[in-house]
Amino acid sequence: MTLRVALFDYGAGNLHSLGKSLEAAGARVRVTSAWDEALSLDALVLPGVGAFGQAASALPDDVGPLRATLQGGLPCLGICLGMQLLFAASEEAVGDGIGLIDGVVRLLQAPIVPQMGWNDVRTSDDPIFEGVGGVVAYYANSYVCHSVRRAAEIAWSEYGGRRFAAAVREANSWGVQFHPEKSSAAGGRIIANFVGLATTIAGDISKAER
Repeated sequence: MTLRVALFDYGAGNLHSLGKSLEAAGARVRVTSAWDEALSLDALVLPGVGAFGQAASALPDDVGPLRATLQGGLPCLGICLGMQLLFAASEEAVGDGIGLIDGVVRLLQAPIVPQMGWNDVRTSDDPIFEGVGGVVAYYANSYVCHSVRRAAEIAWSEYGGRRFAAAVREANSWGVQFHPEKSSAAGGRIIANFVGLATTIAGDISKAER
């Protein structure tokens, strides 16, 4: 099956290059700002770039059904700001995130903010990193995620002498603080892994519903 991916447009995001990366991995991409349409497809991608407050204002007034859908297993990939939206709140602005992952988003504690450029990523054995090897990823962020449950953190980087979560996971939702669509072959492999995992999940759901 060809995976149908909703690339959500909340008014700020690197939609073009991310969409091309998803298509290169074999997905059929639909850019949408309608939540009913987004949640009717096989997988959801929340792009990066932008401000938390603006992106949070594009979430449904009641995020409960969205959170429940992700908890129920809809595959999701949140990138940079999209990862931060998986949390309930951010120091950056007033507004409620999805609240899928317990924790908060805080300003980077470092001499130079934002973090711009390449940084090493230490990965776990989560399948989103299968075949990736060592990762040097591209970052463009001023805020980082602090999860209550450390088991949700599946990759780490250091900046300004402090470790922070480079990636998180809850159910079939992954978040990466870096930009895989700008991170060369390793980033492309991460996107391809997500498409592959989401395709398997969607196929299993389709079989169960027959």
